[in-house]
Amino acid sequence: MRARDLGIVIGTLDPGPNNAITDVPGVSVGHTTLIAGEGPQRIGQGPIRTGVTVIQPHEGNIWKEPLFAGCHTLNGNGEMTGLEWLRESGTLTSPIAITNTHSVGVVRDALVVDAIAHHEPDDEFWALPVVAETYDGTLNDINGLHIKPEHVMQALAAVSAGPVAEGNVGGGTGMICHDFKGGIGTASRVVSAESGGYIVGVLVQANYGKRERLQINGVPVGLAIPFSEVPEPDKPSQGRGSIIAVVATNAPLIPTQCNRLAQRVGLGIGRIGGVGEHSSGDIFVAFSTGNRGLPIPTEERNTGPLTVPLTMVTNAYISDLFEAVVEATEEAIVNALVAAETMTGRDGNTAYKLPHDRLIEVMNSYSRVYTSL
Repeated sequence: MRARDLGIVIGTLDPGPNNAITDVPGVSVGHTTLIAGEGPQRIGQGPIRTGVTVIQPHEGNIWKEPLFAGCHTLNGNGEMTGLEWLRESGTLTSPIAITNTHSVGVVRDALVVDAIAHHEPDDEFWALPVVAETYDGTLNDINGLHIKPEHVMQALAAVSAGPVAEGNVGGGTGMICHDFKGGIGTASRVVSAESGGYIVGVLVQANYGKRERLQINGVPVGLAIPFSEVPEPDKPSQGRGSIIAVVATNAPLIPTQCNRLAQRVGLGIGRIGGVGEHSSGDIFVAFSTGNRGLPIPTEERNTGPLTVPLTMVTNAYISDLFEAVVEATEEAIVNALVAAETMTGRDGNTAYKLPHDRLIEVMNSYSRVYTSL
């Protein structure tokens, strides 16, 4: 179930065929989901409510064929490894993985192993994988360190184009959003033919926000469904949590333009009700598949091509891509909320789903649902 299945249409641009980040040609997504045990937390034993999500930026060898990329941090109480080199070089040189806060290291190391597997034994290279996190410790035995290298390899092996599983999957398994069950969500937009007909896709791991701030299409859903109706997961939110967003596009952009796309993710989050709290890690990365065949940034001087031909969308047309990012971000978050199911984790802590019937009722009261179940 997704937002549009409930008649909730966000924005004015059309989505791609799957309304997902995988609508960008060559982009694929894979998940590993770990759910086991119940009852009191016993560190190292569970309950386990966590996972890994991996995004492959193109169908080739990303370790040897980088893409132009950029990033933006709305609030930095979080982690995304590899970001300094991405900023410095303006390129993405690895798959992108998202997991829980205390598993960033093992996921990063597993991606290094993947890099080794994609090079010849005598290659001289180094790898700085991009791995991001949000905190799932309300539901998951996060200090048990249950993510292992094989789980990363399983997610890599599972990557596929087409529809993307959402909600309680992959890195989003134990996540909470606006005090409802959250997790993975994705959406896409197609800009007009006059602006190139390019596709913009966004994938989020949504684990942030207070109930009373939640708005969908401008409707104050969080205020209309208070804790007295749907209880909070653990205790009233103090702004805990974070959101990671990955933006992909086939529009030919240079790194500074990718930075600008990543920055617009924050506007989509703001439309839903996020404010980038002090305790939130809101970190976004954007990449473009529009210029392929870029040289490996680690090549030695005087080897490889001196120059490469590039194309670039002129800035007279880039605002349409900004709009696409904002709309796709907003809908991706709503899709995460709509897809997520109620989950009980450690110590009986429960994150309740956003009830579809009440959501439609509230949206209808503002004439914001265009069909009905």
